[in-house]
This record gives sequence, C-alpha cells and structure tokens, in this order.
Amino acid sequence: MTNIETRCVHEGWKPAQGEPRQLPIYQSTTFKYDTSDYMGKLFDLEASGYFYTRLQNPTNDAVAAKICALEGGAAALLTSSGQAANFYAVFNICESGGHFIASSSIYGGTYNLFGTTMKKMGIECTFVDQTLPAEELEKYFKPNTKAVFGETITNPTVSIFDFEKFAKLAHKHGVPLIVDNTFATPINCRPFEWGADIVTHSTTKYMDGHAACVGGCIVDSGNFDWMKYADKFPGLTTPDESYHGITYAEKFGKEAYITKATAQLMRDLGSIPSPQNSFYLNMGLETLHLRMKKHCENALAVAKYLKSHEKIAWVHYADLKDDKYHSLAEKYMPDGTCGVLAFAVKGGRDASIAFMDRLKVASIATHVADSKTCLLHPASHTHRQLTDEQLAESGVAPDLIRLSVGIEDVSDIIADLKQALG
Repeated sequence: MTNIETRCVHEGWKPAQGEPRQLPIYQSTTFKYDTSDYMGKLFDLEASGYFYTRLQNPTNDAVAAKICALEGGAAALLTSSGQAANFYAVFNICESGGHFIASSSIYGGTYNLFGTTMKKMGIECTFVDQTLPAEELEKYFKPNTKAVFGETITNPTVSIFDFEKFAKLAHKHGVPLIVDNTFATPINCRPFEWGADIVTHSTTKYMDGHAACVGGCIVDSGNFDWMKYADKFPGLTTPDESYHGITYAEKFGKEAYITKATAQLMRDLGSIPSPQNSFYLNMGLETLHLRMKKHCENALAVAKYLKSHEKIAWVHYADLKDDKYHSLAEKYMPDGTCGVLAFAVKGGRDASIAFMDRLKVASIATHVADSKTCLLHPASHTHRQLTDEQLAESGVAPDLIRLSVGIEDVSDIIADLKQALG
C-alpha cells in the first residue's frame, strides 16, 4: 500500500483467515509458553515473542507498526505519554555527562523536562533560537553533543521548524536529528523525507483525536549509522552486559535503536501504554487523514476571520500567506499545517483572559489537537512554571492564546469567537 489514507485504515493489524477483522485487545500481563528454554530465549533477545506487557504487547505493537508505516520508518515503540516518548528518545542515546541541543520554542513541559529534570540526571541541554542561521547554531555543538531536538510545528507559538538546516548541522557533527511531529502528524509532514532520523509523537493529540487516551510514540527511520559514530553512542555500539553482551547496532541493524529502548528503558522504567488505550488510539488513526483535512480547513477560515477583526492584536498561523513562516510551511507541509493557531486580543493579558471566559462553544482546556475546539493561555497554564526570561526565550508572549480549532461547523466556531469579542 502506497497511499497514506489506506495505511491509516489497514496497517498494523493484518488478520489471517478466520481472525478478527478489528485489532484485538490483548488485555493480559503475561503470555504462556510450553518450555522454559523458549522463555529463556525471549529474555536473551534470541527469539521473538511476548512474555510481559511492561516491555511489549501485541496490541501495542500493532499500533506502533501502523504509526511506523505512516511515518515511513524502520521500527517504532509506543509509550504511555508523549512526554515519556520525548524522554526515552533522548535518554536512549544521551547518558550522564552527555549534552544535546533543543529548540527553545518547544512545548513548556518538554522544556522543563530537558532543562530541569534531565539536568538533575547529569544531562545538559542547550536551548537555541531555531531561527538563527546555521553558522550561528553551529557554535552550540560540543564534543559530547549526542542529538538535536525540535518540533515540526512548535507548541504554542506555531513556528515552523527548518528540517534541512538542522539535519545538515546534526549530521555534520555526527548526531541524529529528533523531531516531535505531533501537530503536523505524518498526514501533513513526514520528517524522515527531510533528513530527520527519529520522530516522536504525543498520540494523545490528533492521532487519538478525541481526548480519550494519553499516549506517545517513538519512530526510528533506521537511517542513522550508529557504528560510524561508535564512540559517541556506546550504549548502542558496545556490549550490553545486562543482556549477555549483546551489541544492539550489530545484532539488530535498523531496529537497534528501538530494540535498545524496549529492552533497557521499557524494562527498567516501564512507561508502557495499556492495550485498551492502544485500541482506542488505533480507532482514531483510522480517520486521521479525514480529520486533519477538516482541522486545517477550519483553522485557516478562523485565522482569516481573526486577522480581519479590529479587536485582534496579531495572529500567527503559517497557512496564512503573509505569515513569516508561510514559505517554510509551503516547503515542508504544502497540504496544510495543523488546526492550531496563536493570537492575542488587543488590551493585553487581561483582555485575552476575559475573552476566553466569554466563549460558549470553545472550551478552556489543558489540551490541544482533538475534535472539539479548545484554547488556553500558555503563560497562565502550560508555561506557568517558566520565568519571564524563559517565556521570552521560548517566544511565549504574555497575551498569547493558543487556539485549537476543532471539526465543528466552522460558522459556529466563528460565531462563538464573534460574540466573545463583543
């Protein structure tokens, strides 16, 4: 199957004759085997199969395979949240004493994870202005740099990431480019085609699409040559004594990175999704291609309406032709970006908050990218833990409103905005 719409419906679960047409929920912690010897081979990674759901589960693996097919990757792993996916993606290759580079415009929760929690683990993150030219960005690389991280569409500032610029820099310094593709989804952008090596998702958002279950995913392209830079990535290129001396890059080839994340991180940290949640996620994925088109259509109409309103101070949405990121959006996402936009009401922070409180259809929610229109004020909500200096560094203005446009009738969404603006 070559068309992504068909992959949304059919990839992952391939029923044989007489098997259920819908993906089964393997709601079991453990799996039975006939011999002790075979179970031992599973623990030694010498045989394929399942023995404990904390590491792997057939329902979870089927959904991971679908997302892998959508992104065009070599292997994938589901996690219990998008936050867990981003943590695992970096921690899988960056240990204490290591360093990585991240865009300063990323989601506030990820910013805090990288800048505070991982710092306590002895891992240093340098946050950079992703709009800087390549020659300026290059000075932030160090001998112990292990990765570069960015978001396809930043949350909440909806800036567009320049894949080719960062991929070229990362590869020049022998490290992979990791990209969070949550907002665009593989329907609108496939980062591997632009040089990214590893993709993450908060599947909680558009992939689920109904605000029903929290989840995450890591997809590896299989393109990064770990052995070429063996000294930088000993966890993948030297024997793992906790698995009888297996060297992942040698034994598992293009699946080495995901196998290590499963065998080590999932084994020890256990951020696995429940099979029930993965079942719900799969249901959402089947309509992802339909919903993303509607989200983008509605968001563009809303952005145009807000842009023309006298009480609106500014609007950021890359699908608008006069947006400063429009050329990058056309290059990387010609079919549309996503349903999320940022704007502010004239009158500053207080005016923005008062406007939000008057909405009837749209709800104030600590969520984004689902079927219902919702919004929040990042400086008061998701980025509340950041200092004013950090807010400025991440580009979050005090009056910024993040609006996630749903799939309702767009005339009803606009009417709600109109009455709230007064």
